Amino acid sequence: MSNGNDWLALRFEAHRGHLRRVAYRVLGSLGEAEDAVQEAWLRLARSECSEIDNLGGWLTTVVSRVCLDMLRSRATRGEQSLDESSAESAAAVALAANPEEEAQLAESVGLALLVVLETLEPAERLAFVLHDMFDLAFEEIAAIVGRTPTTARKLASRARRRVRGAQTADPARIRRHREVVDTFIEALRAGDFEGLVAILDPDMVFRTEAASRADARVEVHGARNWARGAIAYAQAARFMRPALINGAVGLILAARGRLQRVLVFEFDVEGRIRAAEIISDPGRLGRLDLAALPWPT
Repeated sequence: MSNGNDWLALRFEAHRGHLRRVAYRVLGSLGEAEDAVQEAWLRLARSECSEIDNLGGWLTTVVSRVCLDMLRSRATRGEQSLDESSAESAAAVALAANPEEEAQLAESVGLALLVVLETLEPAERLAFVLHDMFDLAFEEIAAIVGRTPTTARKLASRARRRVRGAQTADPARIRRHREVVDTFIEALRAGDFEGLVAILDPDMVFRTEAASRADARVEVHGARNWARGAIAYAQAARFMRPALINGAVGLILAARGRLQRVLVFEFDVEGRIRAAEIISDPGRLGRLDLAALPWPT
C-alpha cells in the first residue's frame, strides 16, 4: 500500500506546480493556494485512481472547484469588515510565511491584474483565469462552474472587459500619461528629488484623507513642498504599479496584490502632474473603477 501511495504522490508532484499557479491566480493568496492544492491531493488519495484517464485534467478541475468554493465563502462570510480586510492587507507581507516568494508570484502575474481580479465575481474570476491564462475550453469551465458553455464564455468575456477597462477615445493620451507615471515611479524609487519635481506642475496640489475623517482632506501646495515629503516614502514605491483608475492613469499600492491605496492624478496641458490624491478609505476604494494597464511596448 505504501508503494502505491508513493507512486501516486510522485504523479501528483509532477502536477503540483501547475495546480499552484492556477490556484494562486484564482485566489490571489499563496497560503490559500497551498490549501487548495493540498485539498486536491487529499481528494486524489481518496479516489479510485484507476478510473482517472487524464490525471492533469482531473486535478485541475478539482483544484478549480476548491478555489471556487473558497471564493464564494469569502463573498458570503460577511463577518470581516472592509476596514479589517484593509488592515490585514497592510500587514500581509510581514505575516506571510514566505513573503518574498509571494511577492515574486504577485509580480509574475502583475500586481495591478491581481487587484482587478479581486473585484470580479467568483465565477467570472475563475472563468477568466482558466480560459485566458490557462487556455481551458469553455466546455470544461462550464462543468466546473455549473453553467452552460455559452454562459461560461459570457463570464470570461465580462471579466475580460473589467480587466481591460472601457475603451478610451484617446489612447495616445493614455500612453503619454503612462510615460509620466512610469517616470514618477522611477524617480520616487531612486529618491531623485529633482527628477520628481521635473514632472510636477510647480503649483501642483496634493490631497490626502485626514486621519480623523475619510471625507476630510489635507492639502499640500507646491511641487517642491510635496516632493520633499514624498521622497521619504520611496520604499513603498516598489509596491506601486500603474493602473487605470476611473479611466485615467494612476497608481495602485498593492503588496502581494492586496489593494491598500491608490494615487489618482490630474495632468496639465503639458503632461505634468498638476494634482494628486491618495485614497485609502475602503469605502472609497470599493467604488473605484479599476482596470489593468497593458505592459508598455
